[in-house]
Amino acid sequence: MGKITGFMEFERIEEGYKPVTERLKNYGEFVIGLTEEQSKTQAARCMDCGTPFCNSGCPVNNIIPDFNNLVFEGDWKNAIEVLHSTNNFPEFTGRICPAPCEAACVVNFNGDAVGIKSIEHAIIDRAWSEGWVTPRPAKVKTGKKVAVIGAGPAGLAAAQQLARVGHDVTLFEKNDRVGGLLRYGIPDFKMEKSHIDRRVQQLEAEGVTIRTSVLVGSWPKDSKVTNWAKETISAEQLQKDFDAVLLTGGSEQSRDLPVPGRDLQGIHFAMEFLPQQNKVNAGDKVKDQLRADGKNVIVIGGGDTGSDCVGTSTRHGAVSVTQFEVMPEPPEKENKLMVWPYWPMKLRTSSSHDESAEKGLLQREFAISTKEFIGEKGKVTGLKTVHVEFKDGKMVEVPGTEKEYKADLVLLAMGFTNPVSTVLDAFGIEKDARGNAKASTEFTGGYATNVNKVFAAGDMRRGQSLVVWAIREGRQAARSVDEFLMGTSDLPR
Repeated sequence: MGKITGFMEFERIEEGYKPVTERLKNYGEFVIGLTEEQSKTQAARCMDCGTPFCNSGCPVNNIIPDFNNLVFEGDWKNAIEVLHSTNNFPEFTGRICPAPCEAACVVNFNGDAVGIKSIEHAIIDRAWSEGWVTPRPAKVKTGKKVAVIGAGPAGLAAAQQLARVGHDVTLFEKNDRVGGLLRYGIPDFKMEKSHIDRRVQQLEAEGVTIRTSVLVGSWPKDSKVTNWAKETISAEQLQKDFDAVLLTGGSEQSRDLPVPGRDLQGIHFAMEFLPQQNKVNAGDKVKDQLRADGKNVIVIGGGDTGSDCVGTSTRHGAVSVTQFEVMPEPPEKENKLMVWPYWPMKLRTSSSHDESAEKGLLQREFAISTKEFIGEKGKVTGLKTVHVEFKDGKMVEVPGTEKEYKADLVLLAMGFTNPVSTVLDAFGIEKDARGNAKASTEFTGGYATNVNKVFAAGDMRRGQSLVVWAIREGRQAARSVDEFLMGTSDLPR
């Protein structure tokens, strides 16, 4: 460990932010990372616990005490080696992961957790600046061909792992650029897309063939998810041309709100709204872009996607932003005696909330349900709500709490229910009760579906989840595919 008494001597150091007035002028990242000295001090707070709960709290099982100690000692080059041994893309997780590792940190039990995420961020940014992140092509090719369908974090991780052990990997993506929701769901101000582009260059140098704008199977006509594919390929063709197929698409079916007035103009899924701004940021022209300029915006859904809608609407120039959450307002502080080392339920205020609040735009409402959308001449003008509460395990309306809110733009950000079913149907994949690909995660034969040589991982298998979980599943599925092809595998799980 770095310093035996470090956790008692040093306070947690938070990453900084650029001023709100400055960051609202553009869509660039605004987080100010830790300096080398701040990173060393933060790493000194690590206790090197006998049982490091942070390791198990992290879905990819990052070896956190080790890279903390290396940062404390100033050995940054070995720190990135340790970090890369479990995580293919720490620049993604170091920016957008909610850091369940910090919730599990032993220092967090009765104090402030070690800033693990900020240290990870510092390590990978230093590694890129020093030129330590380089392609690692396989020395020996196996002659086996693998198709990976879906170029989000799960597909990217799986493709990289499989290429590094010598397989010929082709990565198919229906969108016009690689990245999945990293590219077209997460706003640039949270993660600039140059981070994805650098990894794409690395993957191509490692031998991965990337084909964008290619749709596997057909596309549902009633889907409101944007499809930028220019060509299609059948499941039968992929099964014929490749020795194994790994499905790593996202959970893209947005949860709808089927109440009266839903068909009014001005009501859109978040994933109709957010991708358009990302495309504009990339230099594309978007006809009739959905914008919040001068509008009263209602965001229905209190999670990260809802927060992203708040931040984007504020940058557009909305006159007001109201965010609804059907669940009760959680406490500001969790009861650590009850929940540690697990992820706590507590009130979380994002940087987007802070920005909108500082501009005097934001109103957050909890325990509220939408009963009806109202409008004029076919366009939404507001909605009717009622407060709700739980009684006997059921959500019921609170009498006398009906209210109307003015709205020119309503964004539905209530999560995602399942992957687009046509991809699974094209292969004949058996589904679980939630409509996801049915595949177990057993050590032997894990991630295999009911169809021979077809595997599934990431959100397509587990449902809506975190980027870090997608990376984990992509890595583990890659090992299973490698084992299927070669009889054994040296890839880590």
